[in-house]
Amino acid sequence: MVEAKVVVGNKESKEGRKKWTAIGAVLVVLVAIALTYKHAQNPKSCRCAQDSRKYTGIVEDCCCDYETVDSLNGAVLHPLLQELVTTPFFRYFKVKLWCDCPFWPDDGMCKLRDCSVCECPENEFPELFKRPMKHSLPSDDLKCQEGKPQSAVDRTLDSKAFRGWIGVDNPWTNDDETENDEMTYVNLQLNPERYTGYSGPSARRIWDAIYSENCPKYASGEICKEKKILYKLISGLHSSISIHIASDYLLDETTNWWGRNLELAYDRVLQYPDRVGNLYFTFLFVLRAVTKATNYLEQAEYDTGNTQEDLKAQSLVRHLLYNPKLQAACPLPFDEAKLWKGQSGPELKQEIQKHFRNISAIMDCVGCEKCRLWGKLQVLGLGTALKILFSVDSQNYPNQPLQLQRNEVIALVNLLNRLSESIKFVEEIVPSVEKTMEKFTSEPPAQEISLWQRIQDAVGGLRSVKLPL
Repeated sequence: MVEAKVVVGNKESKEGRKKWTAIGAVLVVLVAIALTYKHAQNPKSCRCAQDSRKYTGIVEDCCCDYETVDSLNGAVLHPLLQELVTTPFFRYFKVKLWCDCPFWPDDGMCKLRDCSVCECPENEFPELFKRPMKHSLPSDDLKCQEGKPQSAVDRTLDSKAFRGWIGVDNPWTNDDETENDEMTYVNLQLNPERYTGYSGPSARRIWDAIYSENCPKYASGEICKEKKILYKLISGLHSSISIHIASDYLLDETTNWWGRNLELAYDRVLQYPDRVGNLYFTFLFVLRAVTKATNYLEQAEYDTGNTQEDLKAQSLVRHLLYNPKLQAACPLPFDEAKLWKGQSGPELKQEIQKHFRNISAIMDCVGCEKCRLWGKLQVLGLGTALKILFSVDSQNYPNQPLQLQRNEVIALVNLLNRLSESIKFVEEIVPSVEKTMEKFTSEPPAQEISLWQRIQDAVGGLRSVKLPL
């Protein structure tokens, strides 16, 4: 009996050693991966990686350099735009949110309550804007929200009045986005652009349709400048949206812990110099549209019934349009006069307008309500920039005045603000990423996902895994 116990004891001892040897092997692999990842991200150990994340010189196809953009944005544009979009005039956007994808059945997967939008209730609408809403989302129709009542948009609106602007179709956007009784007001401050859980084939299909069918990417030299610019605008917008998802990410759904996902920002945008460059290009393109529309925007009436806030909005708009630092450092962010030259110019413009209208219509196919809201707003803002730069020639045709819808101006300014936020994030993020990678062996920052945290989670998971002996 004693000998038998010894044999059993030795067997258990051997099995225990095998188990801990296996665990040790896994730990060695994880640490090796971490060290390799750190080495790859350390600018001192890889000069090419360091250089690829530094952007200097003139932004391609623009009239301003990266350093000037960062300086102007940080000191002037970003703080000004952040304040401007909180005013009543610019924080309420009228949009159609019900599902009506014209291209394929909506099968989006939106798993979070943050995917939904909060609409403004009708009883808080100004009397002037109360209209019958034939196709607004009824309480018993949750098709768009996958049957989840909590996936409704926050539609809360305060009792401010809006002054109606003229309704003029935009040749660059889907005609269905003009003022009609199928649209509802949304307070953008209650519905921030952030991570929503919208992913998978449905989300990929949106971007696939945009790039492959309407904005194909050709090799250098095989595409005209106008089509190249359309691609860069969409790529820049895509980069900005990805950055906003990464900058306000749900790190832990059980505790509702939100913060920065630096790895996602790097994987989707920062490791690709062309995507960062297209972001800067799109920002300067939209900025040029805003400055070109100076006369119109200066004289517009930002009237919501709140005199103090309306005067503040008008003052901020003028500070944006006539900022001396902006005029001195980057007076012409983008030169639109170089485009549409030659005999085929008009036909080419119609072709690209058609592509962009299709992109505008694709936004109705986004399966996440909040993503659809911000997709529609930013595409409308980009379409408004295209309208300002390419649909009105005040020099050659002085009798053809610029006319904008109120919704277009709201979308244009909010888009510029979103791009400004993305530029600021990119400028700040590289040191944060490097700092995180350098300290991956210590406790991770509270608002950032680190590689070391994933290693700790993986090691913790080994405790409950039965390893083969």
